[in-house]
Amino acid sequence: MSLTNQDVIELTAFRRKLHEQPEISNEEEQTAREVVAFLADTQPDEVLTGLGGHGVAMVYDSGRPGPTVLFRSELDALPIEELSGVPHASRVPGKSHMCGHDGHTAILAALGRQFGRRRPAKGRVVLMFQPAEETGNGAAGVVADPRFKSIAPDFSFSLHNLPGIPFGEVRLKPGVVNCASRGMRIVLKGKTAHSSMPETGVSPMLAVSQLMPALAKLGRGAFTEDDFAMVTVTHASMGEAVFGVAPGEAEVWATLRTRLDERMAALCADAEELVRRTARESGLACEIDYHEIFVASMNAPEAVEHLRTALDQDGIVHNEDSLPMRASEDFGIFGRNAPSAMFFLGAGEHHPALHNPDYDFPDDLIPIGARIFMRTARNLLG
Repeated sequence: MSLTNQDVIELTAFRRKLHEQPEISNEEEQTAREVVAFLADTQPDEVLTGLGGHGVAMVYDSGRPGPTVLFRSELDALPIEELSGVPHASRVPGKSHMCGHDGHTAILAALGRQFGRRRPAKGRVVLMFQPAEETGNGAAGVVADPRFKSIAPDFSFSLHNLPGIPFGEVRLKPGVVNCASRGMRIVLKGKTAHSSMPETGVSPMLAVSQLMPALAKLGRGAFTEDDFAMVTVTHASMGEAVFGVAPGEAEVWATLRTRLDERMAALCADAEELVRRTARESGLACEIDYHEIFVASMNAPEAVEHLRTALDQDGIVHNEDSLPMRASEDFGIFGRNAPSAMFFLGAGEHHPALHNPDYDFPDDLIPIGARIFMRTARNLLG
Protein backbone atom coordinates (compact mmCIF):
# COMPACT_ATOMS: atom_id res chain seq x y z
CA MET A 1 0.00 0.00 0.00
CA SER A 2 1.41 3.39 -0.99
CA LEU A 3 0.71 6.95 0.08
CA THR A 4 -2.33 8.65 -1.39
CA ASN A 5 -2.32 12.20 -2.72
CA GLN A 6 -4.26 13.21 0.38
CA ASP A 7 -1.59 11.58 2.57
CA VAL A 8 1.11 13.64 0.88
CA ILE A 9 -0.89 16.85 1.33
CA GLU A 10 -1.44 16.14 5.04
CA LEU A 11 2.15 15.01 5.64
CA THR A 12 3.42 18.19 4.00
CA ALA A 13 1.14 20.30 6.21
CA PHE A 14 2.37 18.36 9.25
CA ARG A 15 6.00 18.97 8.30
CA ARG A 16 5.39 22.68 7.86
CA LYS A 17 3.58 22.88 11.20
CA LEU A 18 6.63 21.38 12.91
CA HIS A 19 8.83 23.81 10.98
CA GLU A 20 6.88 26.76 12.37
CA GLN A 21 7.30 25.68 16.00
CA PRO A 22 10.88 24.37 16.33
CA GLU A 23 12.25 23.10 19.62
CA ILE A 24 15.97 22.64 20.16
CA SER A 25 17.69 19.60 21.67
CA ASN A 26 16.25 18.36 24.97
CA GLU A 27 13.26 20.72 24.69
CA GLU A 28 11.13 18.77 22.17
CA GLU A 29 8.09 18.28 24.42
CA GLN A 30 5.52 19.90 22.11
CA THR A 31 7.03 18.32 19.00
CA ALA A 32 6.69 14.88 20.62
CA ARG A 33 3.04 15.59 21.43
CA GLU A 34 2.40 16.64 17.83
CA VAL A 35 3.81 13.32 16.58
CA VAL A 36 1.65 11.28 18.95
CA ALA A 37 -1.46 13.24 18.00
CA PHE A 38 -0.80 13.03 14.25
CA LEU A 39 -0.45 9.25 14.33
CA ALA A 40 -3.14 8.52 16.92
CA ASP A 41 -5.64 7.35 14.31
CA THR A 42 -3.16 4.75 13.00
CA GLN A 43 -3.73 2.91 16.29
CA PRO A 44 -0.17 1.78 17.02
CA ASP A 45 0.02 -1.34 19.17
CA GLU A 46 2.30 0.39 21.66
CA VAL A 47 3.39 3.98 22.24
CA LEU A 48 6.37 4.79 24.45
CA THR A 49 6.90 8.44 25.34
CA GLY A 50 9.64 10.24 27.26
CA LEU A 51 12.34 7.92 25.91
CA GLY A 52 15.77 9.37 26.59
CA GLY A 53 14.13 12.77 27.19
CA HIS A 54 11.25 13.53 24.83
CA GLY A 55 11.66 10.55 22.50
CA VAL A 56 8.62 8.70 21.15
CA ALA A 57 8.50 5.10 19.91
CA MET A 58 5.46 3.80 18.05
CA VAL A 59 5.18 0.06 17.53
CA TYR A 60 3.20 -1.65 14.76
CA ASP A 61 3.10 -5.36 15.61
CA SER A 62 1.98 -8.19 13.33
CA GLY A 63 1.37 -10.46 16.29
CA ARG A 64 3.51 -13.11 14.57
CA PRO A 65 7.13 -14.13 15.18
CA GLY A 66 9.69 -12.20 13.20
CA PRO A 67 12.37 -9.53 13.43
CA THR A 68 11.94 -6.09 14.95
CA VAL A 69 12.89 -3.38 12.47
CA LEU A 70 13.47 0.16 13.76
CA PHE A 71 13.30 3.32 11.66
CA ARG A 72 14.59 6.49 13.29
CA SER A 73 14.10 10.20 12.77
CA GLU A 74 15.09 13.22 14.86
CA LEU A 75 12.82 15.71 16.63
CA ASP A 76 15.16 18.60 17.43
CA ALA A 77 15.81 21.91 15.72
CA LEU A 78 18.81 24.26 15.95
CA PRO A 79 19.53 27.56 17.75
CA ILE A 80 19.68 29.45 14.42
CA GLU A 81 17.62 32.44 13.29
CA GLU A 82 15.77 31.45 10.11
CA LEU A 83 16.20 33.63 7.01
CA SER A 84 14.50 31.42 4.43
CA GLY A 85 11.53 33.72 3.83
CA VAL A 86 9.14 30.78 3.30
CA PRO A 87 5.50 31.23 4.46
CA HIS A 88 5.93 28.48 7.07
CA ALA A 89 9.15 29.92 8.52
CA SER A 90 9.93 29.51 12.20
CA ARG A 91 7.76 31.54 14.55
CA VAL A 92 10.27 31.10 17.38
CA PRO A 93 13.04 33.72 17.45
CA GLY A 94 16.53 32.25 17.28
CA LYS A 95 15.36 28.66 16.65
CA SER A 96 14.69 26.83 13.39
CA HIS A 97 14.66 23.49 11.59
CA MET A 98 17.81 24.13 9.56
CA CYS A 99 18.80 20.46 9.37
CA GLY A 100 15.57 18.98 8.04
CA HIS A 101 14.58 16.96 11.07
CA ASP A 102 11.01 18.14 10.53
CA GLY A 103 11.12 16.45 7.11
CA HIS A 104 12.66 13.27 8.49
CA THR A 105 9.88 13.16 11.08
CA ALA A 106 7.26 13.54 8.35
CA ILE A 107 8.83 10.61 6.49
CA LEU A 108 8.47 8.39 9.55
CA ALA A 109 4.91 9.64 10.00
CA ALA A 110 4.28 8.47 6.43
CA LEU A 111 5.34 4.97 7.49
CA GLY A 112 2.94 5.18 10.42
CA ARG A 113 0.10 6.03 8.06
CA GLN A 114 0.82 2.96 5.95
CA PHE A 115 1.42 0.50 8.77
CA GLY A 116 -1.77 1.76 10.39
CA ARG A 117 -3.64 0.49 7.33
CA ARG A 118 -1.74 -2.77 7.00
CA ARG A 119 0.51 -4.23 9.65
CA PRO A 120 3.65 -6.13 8.64
CA ALA A 121 3.05 -9.81 7.86
CA LYS A 122 5.51 -10.87 10.58
CA GLY A 123 7.56 -9.25 13.32
CA ARG A 124 7.09 -5.60 14.16
CA VAL A 125 8.07 -2.12 13.09
CA VAL A 126 9.29 0.51 15.56
CA LEU A 127 9.13 4.15 14.53
CA MET A 128 11.67 5.91 16.75
CA PHE A 129 11.27 9.69 16.94
CA GLN A 130 14.51 10.54 18.71
CA PRO A 131 15.31 13.70 20.68
CA ALA A 132 18.57 15.64 20.95
CA GLU A 133 20.51 14.49 17.91
CA GLU A 134 22.26 17.83 17.50
CA THR A 135 23.86 17.64 20.95
CA GLY A 136 24.81 13.98 20.69
CA ASN A 137 22.97 12.81 23.80
CA GLY A 138 19.67 11.75 22.25
CA ALA A 139 20.39 8.28 20.87
CA ALA A 140 22.49 7.42 23.93
CA GLY A 141 19.61 8.47 26.19
CA VAL A 142 17.09 6.42 24.24
CA VAL A 143 19.23 3.27 24.27
CA ALA A 144 20.00 3.70 27.99
CA ASP A 145 16.30 3.97 28.86
CA PRO A 146 15.27 0.63 30.48
CA ARG A 147 12.15 0.55 28.30
CA PHE A 148 14.24 0.38 25.15
CA LYS A 149 14.90 -3.30 25.85
CA SER A 150 11.26 -4.07 25.07
CA ILE A 151 11.66 -2.68 21.54
CA ALA A 152 15.28 -3.69 20.93
CA PRO A 153 15.62 -4.00 17.13
CA ASP A 154 17.17 -6.66 14.94
CA PHE A 155 17.83 -3.97 12.32
CA SER A 156 17.90 -0.17 12.53
CA PHE A 157 17.65 2.26 9.62
CA SER A 158 17.78 6.01 9.25
CA LEU A 159 18.24 8.69 6.60
CA HIS A 160 19.43 12.24 6.30
CA ASN A 161 18.71 14.68 3.53
CA LEU A 162 21.85 16.02 1.87
CA PRO A 163 22.05 19.24 -0.16
CA GLY A 164 24.67 19.25 -2.90
CA ILE A 165 23.51 15.88 -4.23
CA PRO A 166 21.06 15.59 -7.16
CA PHE A 167 17.48 15.60 -5.95
CA GLY A 168 16.19 12.13 -5.06
CA GLU A 169 19.51 10.34 -5.53
CA VAL A 170 20.95 8.34 -2.64
CA ARG A 171 24.43 8.02 -1.18
CA LEU A 172 25.05 4.78 0.70
CA LYS A 173 28.07 2.66 1.65
CA PRO A 174 29.11 0.09 4.25
CA GLY A 175 31.60 1.01 6.95
CA VAL A 176 32.25 4.49 8.30
CA VAL A 177 29.74 7.11 7.12
CA ASN A 178 30.07 9.79 9.83
CA CYS A 179 33.02 10.77 11.98
CA ALA A 180 33.35 10.54 15.72
CA SER A 181 33.61 13.97 17.32
CA ARG A 182 33.47 15.73 20.66
CA GLY A 183 33.75 19.23 22.01
CA MET A 184 36.72 19.82 24.33
CA ARG A 185 36.33 22.71 26.78
CA ILE A 186 39.58 23.90 28.35
CA VAL A 187 39.60 26.26 31.34
CA LEU A 188 42.91 27.90 32.32
CA LYS A 189 43.11 29.47 35.77
CA GLY A 190 45.74 31.91 36.96
CA LYS A 191 45.49 35.16 38.97
CA THR A 192 44.16 38.56 37.96
CA ALA A 193 46.15 41.75 38.45
CA HIS A 194 45.77 45.45 37.87
CA SER A 195 46.59 46.15 34.24
CA SER A 196 49.34 48.57 35.35
CA MET A 197 51.08 45.75 37.25
CA PRO A 198 50.52 42.57 35.23
CA GLU A 199 53.63 41.01 36.75
CA THR A 200 51.78 40.59 40.05
CA GLY A 201 49.30 38.21 38.48
CA VAL A 202 49.40 35.00 36.46
CA SER A 203 47.97 35.59 32.99
CA PRO A 204 46.72 32.84 30.64
CA MET A 205 47.51 35.01 27.60
CA LEU A 206 50.68 33.19 26.49
CA ALA A 207 49.15 29.76 27.09
CA VAL A 208 46.08 30.62 24.99
CA SER A 209 48.21 31.95 22.14
CA GLN A 210 50.30 28.78 22.20
CA LEU A 211 47.43 26.32 22.61
CA MET A 212 45.29 27.40 19.67
CA PRO A 213 47.80 26.59 16.90
CA ALA A 214 49.25 23.64 18.83
CA LEU A 215 45.85 21.98 19.14
CA ALA A 216 45.23 22.38 15.41
CA LYS A 217 48.59 20.75 14.68
CA LEU A 218 47.46 17.56 16.44
CA GLY A 219 45.39 16.82 13.35
CA ARG A 220 47.02 14.52 10.82
CA GLY A 221 46.34 11.95 8.16
CA ALA A 222 44.21 12.19 5.03
CA PHE A 223 40.47 11.90 5.52
CA THR A 224 40.54 8.66 3.54
CA GLU A 225 42.79 7.03 6.17
CA ASP A 226 41.76 5.38 9.44
CA ASP A 227 44.44 7.44 11.22
CA PHE A 228 42.67 10.69 10.25
CA ALA A 229 42.40 13.24 13.09
CA MET A 230 41.30 16.88 13.06
CA VAL A 231 41.15 19.55 15.76
CA THR A 232 39.22 22.75 15.09
CA VAL A 233 39.43 25.61 17.60
CA THR A 234 35.90 27.02 17.74
CA HIS A 235 35.99 29.56 20.58
CA ALA A 236 38.39 31.39 22.90
CA SER A 237 37.82 33.97 25.64
CA MET A 238 40.06 35.58 28.21
CA GLY A 239 39.43 37.81 31.19
CA GLU A 240 36.79 40.52 31.43
CA ALA A 241 35.96 43.09 28.78
CA VAL A 242 37.66 45.89 30.68
CA PHE A 243 40.94 47.79 30.30
CA GLY A 244 41.93 47.93 33.94
CA VAL A 245 42.38 44.25 34.76
CA ALA A 246 44.98 41.81 33.45
CA PRO A 247 43.23 38.44 32.90
CA GLY A 248 43.45 35.55 35.32
CA GLU A 249 41.23 33.01 33.56
CA ALA A 250 40.58 31.88 29.98
CA GLU A 251 38.67 29.29 28.02
CA VAL A 252 39.50 27.56 24.76
CA TRP A 253 36.97 25.34 22.98
CA ALA A 254 37.93 22.86 20.29
CA THR A 255 36.20 20.13 18.32
CA LEU A 256 38.10 16.87 18.04
CA ARG A 257 37.22 14.69 15.05
CA THR A 258 38.33 11.21 13.89
CA ARG A 259 37.06 8.50 11.53
CA LEU A 260 37.28 5.80 14.19
CA ASP A 261 36.37 5.69 17.88
CA GLU A 262 39.70 4.07 18.75
CA ARG A 263 41.56 6.97 17.14
CA MET A 264 39.47 9.43 19.17
CA ALA A 265 40.78 7.97 22.44
CA ALA A 266 44.37 8.59 21.33
CA LEU A 267 43.58 12.11 20.10
CA CYS A 268 41.98 13.00 23.43
CA ALA A 269 45.01 11.73 25.30
CA ASP A 270 47.36 13.80 23.09
CA ALA A 271 45.23 16.94 23.47
CA GLU A 272 44.97 16.57 27.23
CA GLU A 273 48.72 16.09 27.60
CA LEU A 274 49.33 19.21 25.49
CA VAL A 275 46.92 21.30 27.56
CA ARG A 276 48.38 20.21 30.90
CA ARG A 277 51.96 20.77 29.78
CA THR A 278 51.18 24.22 28.39
CA ALA A 279 49.30 25.21 31.54
CA ARG A 280 52.08 23.96 33.77
CA GLU A 281 54.72 25.92 31.88
CA SER A 282 52.70 29.12 32.43
CA GLY A 283 52.00 28.43 36.10
CA LEU A 284 48.30 27.87 35.47
CA ALA A 285 45.80 25.37 36.75
CA CYS A 286 43.60 23.75 34.10
CA GLU A 287 40.31 21.92 33.81
CA ILE A 288 39.13 19.83 30.84
CA ASP A 289 35.66 18.52 30.10
CA TYR A 290 33.86 17.17 27.06
CA HIS A 291 30.53 18.01 25.44
CA GLU A 292 28.44 16.88 22.45
CA ILE A 293 30.08 13.48 22.22
CA PHE A 294 29.37 11.56 19.00
CA VAL A 295 30.65 8.06 18.25
CA ALA A 296 31.53 7.12 14.69
CA SER A 297 28.55 5.99 12.62
CA MET A 298 29.25 2.64 10.98
CA ASN A 299 26.94 1.09 8.40
CA ALA A 300 26.71 -2.68 8.80
CA PRO A 301 27.13 -4.48 5.42
CA GLU A 302 24.00 -6.64 5.89
CA ALA A 303 21.85 -3.59 6.69
CA VAL A 304 23.30 -1.74 3.69
CA GLU A 305 22.36 -4.65 1.43
CA HIS A 306 18.72 -4.43 2.54
CA LEU A 307 18.68 -0.73 1.60
CA ARG A 308 20.45 -1.35 -1.71
CA THR A 309 17.88 -3.98 -2.63
CA ALA A 310 15.04 -1.55 -1.92
CA LEU A 311 16.73 1.21 -3.95
CA ASP A 312 17.28 -1.10 -6.90
CA GLN A 313 13.70 -2.34 -6.80
CA ASP A 314 12.44 1.25 -6.92
CA GLY A 315 14.94 2.31 -9.58
CA ILE A 316 16.55 4.98 -7.40
CA VAL A 317 20.06 6.06 -8.39
CA HIS A 318 22.59 5.38 -5.64
CA ASN A 319 26.35 5.29 -5.19
CA GLU A 320 29.06 5.85 -2.57
CA ASP A 321 30.11 9.36 -3.65
CA SER A 322 30.64 11.95 -0.88
CA LEU A 323 30.96 9.26 1.80
CA PRO A 324 32.11 9.10 4.49
CA MET A 325 31.34 12.57 5.81
CA ARG A 326 33.37 14.61 8.27
CA ALA A 327 30.17 15.66 10.03
CA SER A 328 28.93 13.61 13.00
CA GLU A 329 25.66 11.79 13.64
CA ASP A 330 24.50 10.08 16.81
CA PHE A 331 22.71 7.29 14.94
CA GLY A 332 25.94 5.32 15.40
CA ILE A 333 24.75 4.43 18.91
CA PHE A 334 21.99 2.24 17.47
CA GLY A 335 24.61 0.32 15.50
CA ARG A 336 26.12 -0.93 18.74
CA ASN A 337 22.98 -2.93 19.46
CA ALA A 338 21.96 -4.27 16.04
CA PRO A 339 23.03 -4.07 12.38
CA SER A 340 22.18 -0.56 11.26
CA ALA A 341 22.57 1.67 8.23
CA MET A 342 21.90 5.28 7.30
CA PHE A 343 21.52 6.58 3.77
CA PHE A 344 21.71 10.13 2.48
CA LEU A 345 18.92 11.45 0.28
CA GLY A 346 19.80 14.19 -2.21
CA ALA A 347 18.04 17.51 -1.58
CA GLY A 348 19.31 19.08 -4.81
CA GLU A 349 22.69 20.20 -6.09
CA HIS A 350 21.98 23.89 -5.47
CA HIS A 351 19.81 23.58 -2.36
CA PRO A 352 20.98 25.69 0.63
CA ALA A 353 23.35 23.77 2.88
CA LEU A 354 22.39 22.16 6.17
CA HIS A 355 22.58 24.51 9.17
CA ASN A 356 22.42 27.55 6.87
CA PRO A 357 19.78 30.15 7.85
CA ASP A 358 18.09 29.97 4.43
CA TYR A 359 17.68 26.17 4.40
CA ASP A 360 14.25 24.52 4.22
CA PHE A 361 13.52 20.81 3.81
CA PRO A 362 12.21 19.96 0.31
CA ASP A 363 8.68 18.58 0.82
CA ASP A 364 8.91 16.45 -2.32
CA LEU A 365 11.44 14.25 -0.53
CA ILE A 366 8.77 13.00 1.89
CA PRO A 367 7.22 10.38 -0.42
CA ILE A 368 10.64 9.34 -1.77
CA GLY A 369 12.13 8.72 1.67
CA ALA A 370 8.96 6.95 2.80
CA ARG A 371 8.98 4.70 -0.27
CA ILE A 372 12.56 3.57 0.39
CA PHE A 373 11.83 2.81 4.02
CA MET A 374 8.57 1.03 3.21
CA ARG A 375 10.18 -1.14 0.57
CA THR A 376 12.91 -2.07 3.07
CA ALA A 377 10.36 -2.90 5.75
CA ARG A 378 8.13 -4.98 3.46
CA ASN A 379 11.15 -6.92 2.15
CA LEU A 380 12.11 -7.83 5.72
CA LEU A 381 8.66 -8.31 7.23
CA GLY A 382 6.21 -8.74 4.36
